[in-house]
Amino acid sequence: MVNNDNITALADRFEDSLSTRGGSRNRGSRFRRGGGGGSGSNSASRSVDLSRALSRLLRHQAENAGIPLDKEGFAPLDRVLAWGPLASMRPSLGEIRELVRESDKQRFKLKRANGREEEDGEGGDDGEEGDWLIRANQGHSIKLESEGGLLKRLVLPGEEGGEEGVPVPETVVHGTYFAFWAKIVESGGLKPMGRNHVHCSTGLPDDEAGVISGMRKDAQLLIYIDVEASIRDGMKWWMSENRVVLTEGGEDGVVPLKFFKEVRGRVQGVGVLWQDGQWVADLPAGIKLSAPHGKGGRGGRGVRGGRGRK
Repeated sequence: MVNNDNITALADRFEDSLSTRGGSRNRGSRFRRGGGGGSGSNSASRSVDLSRALSRLLRHQAENAGIPLDKEGFAPLDRVLAWGPLASMRPSLGEIRELVRESDKQRFKLKRANGREEEDGEGGDDGEEGDWLIRANQGHSIKLESEGGLLKRLVLPGEEGGEEGVPVPETVVHGTYFAFWAKIVESGGLKPMGRNHVHCSTGLPDDEAGVISGMRKDAQLLIYIDVEASIRDGMKWWMSENRVVLTEGGEDGVVPLKFFKEVRGRVQGVGVLWQDGQWVADLPAGIKLSAPHGKGGRGGRGVRGGRGRK
């Protein structure tokens, strides 16, 4: 039987590994191991290890570890750092604050436990670990209420959303891989796949404005979604602190194919496969199918055509 916690933890590990390629900001950071010094590739590797451990705990394992999350997804930092895998690394408060600040995808958020003032991790050590709360901004498989304060709801023009409502972004796109396209069509649309939400971004990683998070840098297939139409149909959408666009899907937990405005390839010369909720073309015969390790069970490669027609 496949363990969803293992799947999502592997996906987090792959996402973190991408952040160390091509000159990530973390590469130049210095992190201390229990008060010692470190530089270069060692500090970059340590920051990735810390990020993976924090993601694994705060997104997937806090409940099993007996660490409470409040309605906004925050956990006491001292409890978090006492968790076995993190305790063995002995990170300092200053190191955690720097990690939060330097995360290229802004995965985490720190705030003071007394609620007096929120912080983004800048500055030196300030107080004790027990004075702080930390959360993962998105990516949870732990069940949290979307409306509990962790996320802000997307609203249509003129819709009552209160001060917390966020207008629907001009672009909402889900990045995936050719290897998964046939399964997406067969399933009737996009599913959260072990997490609470389907994750989307407001643009592409190589856009001039840049996108913090929501899509892996090597995504092969782009699924543009008509969010406004889906909201009118009763679906709820959210935005995280780091501007990842999220949905639980409809009543059946799926973002239906009818809301796919356009599906097109990003590599290998693949054009439009789907438009305005309708099939346009299959994946070309002989296309190379690949997926990252930790997604879909195997990360191997193959060469074959992909039927996308339902």
